[in-house]
Amino acid sequence: MKIIKAAVAGTLESSDIRIMLCPREEHGIEIELDSVVKAQFGPAIEHTVRQALAEFEIQDAFVQLQDKGALDCVIKARMQCAICRACEITYDWTKEDAQNEQ
Repeated sequence: MKIIKAAVAGTLESSDIRIMLCPREEHGIEIELDSVVKAQFGPAIEHTVRQALAEFEIQDAFVQLQDKGALDCVIKARMQCAICRACEITYDWTKEDAQNEQ
């Protein structure tokens, strides 16, 4: 999938994350992380971001993260929202329900 435009999801409130997703001319994923818990959880946050991008088969993107201690599930949800906005698609939220039933 291709990113069409820049998009933002999330807030700068405590326990949340603000994600800005932009198209990238060069190949690959570039992640810029500013986090109050970067020392402890930086690699885990980046893994969750890359996992969400892979789920949508996005190969080229610039991702800017401003984290205020968001849980993994919040990061995933914000990424899904930003990706849908950036790619101008609608997300099938019912597939999340099917995963939770397993």
